This record gives sequence, structure tokens and C-alpha cells, in this order.
Amino acid sequence: MNLFEVIILGLLQGLTEFIPISSSGHLVLAQVLFGHESDHLFLEVINIGTFLALLVYFAPKILQILQDIISGKDFKLARNILITSVPAGIVGYLAADFIAGSAFFGSVWVVITMLVVVGIVMIVLEKLPKLSDTKNGAELGPGRALLVGVAQMVALIPGTSRSGATIVTGRLMGLGAKEAAEYSFLASLPIMAGVTLKVLIENPDYLAANLSVAIIGNLVAFVSGLFAVGFLMRYLANHSLSVFGWYRIGLAAVMAVYFLLQ
Repeated sequence: MNLFEVIILGLLQGLTEFIPISSSGHLVLAQVLFGHESDHLFLEVINIGTFLALLVYFAPKILQILQDIISGKDFKLARNILITSVPAGIVGYLAADFIAGSAFFGSVWVVITMLVVVGIVMIVLEKLPKLSDTKNGAELGPGRALLVGVAQMVALIPGTSRSGATIVTGRLMGLGAKEAAEYSFLASLPIMAGVTLKVLIENPDYLAANLSVAIIGNLVAFVSGLFAVGFLMRYLANHSLSVFGWYRIGLAAVMAVYFLLQ
């Protein structure tokens, strides 16, 4: 990859990891358009930048959660985050090699299909019945937290969007749009931490050989990720997810026409 491609991939990772339009889908499409095979390992490497962006943005909230745990004041939010993390954590760990090597997870047609499916769900979300007795992530019952976790597991399929799937499910579980986004991001931290540790421990040779690329890609992902998460939290305070659903469907249509004409 040249410098331009690295910057574009880092920018896509940072913006689309948090905005619910699918980071994996955009990155698979971008790599194919650049004329490369999908490099799953590089996508895991630049996940580090967005993980750090999330830690910085939510540092006050994370400290509050830790203080609540230490003081014995409230374990519910931490409990729910762990429950939500379990399905994707187990599947991601057990199937990591399969996901990395499978043509299915690098297929542009899988991405296009999931962009459309989840996009439609986002558009019709406001018309779907929702549970109404939940104000924030701490008030989710264990069963509801697990359902959000199942959505996070399904989001391992490229084109789905982890944030999109978990925000939509959180909304159906009774959370407001902004509260669902906050819970979605907090619940992603254990998964992202696991991916970061896995990359650092298992791929020292890859990182050493691609150090400059990794640094640039992660720096771009970190800066753009900070912007994206801040933007989404402000946007969802007064808006729904429908605009992102229409974007997903539009992108899928353009990409489908492009690849059919190749």
C-alpha cells in the first residue's frame, strides 16, 4: 500500500467505526477498489487507533464506572457491558482464523447485501415497537444486554456495522438514540481491547515490518475516530438513524452497479 491508500483506510476506519455505516464494509470495498485483496490483519492493526480514540472520549465515563465498582455503589453497567461483550468475544476468538481467511468475510457482495439489510432496519426503526422502561445502559436487564451482545456478534459480518447493529438493538430494548450509542461504544471496549492485545501479541513481525504504515494508519484513525464519535453523540441527541440507513442503501446501489459493470 502506498501512503495515500494508508491515509484513506485510516480515515475510513476512524469515521465508519463509530458512525453506523460499517467500517469493515467500507474497508473491504476500499481495498478492492485499490486493487488489493482484503487484508484482514491490517484492518485489525488500525483498530488500535479507534480503540484509543474511544478510550480518550469516554475516559470520564470509564473512570466513573471503575469508581462505582470499587466503592460498591453500582455494578449494573459494568455487568451489562461484560454480558454484551460475551457473544462476539467468544465467536471472534474461536473463529478468528476462519474470519481472517474466509472469502465470505472479504466478499464485496456480502458487504453490499448487509449494507442494504441493516440500512432498511435503520429506516423502519422508528416504526418498530420498543420497550419503554429503560433509561440507560445500567437499567438494561441481563437478558436485554445479551440481546445487544448477539447483535454485536452478528456485526462480525462485514457490511453490518457493529455500532449500527448494537444501537438499533439498544433502541428496541428501550434506550434513547443517544443512550443506545453511548452503551454501544462502552460495550465495544472489551472487544476492541481484546483485538488490540491479540494483534500486539501475535503479530510482532508484521508490525515491525510495517511500522510506518501502522503508525500513520492508526494516527489518522485516532483523529478521525475522535471526531466521528463526538459527532454521532451530538447528532443522535436530536436525530434518528434513518439518514445513515439511506446512505447505506445508496452506497450499496452504487457499488452493485460498479461491480456488475466490471
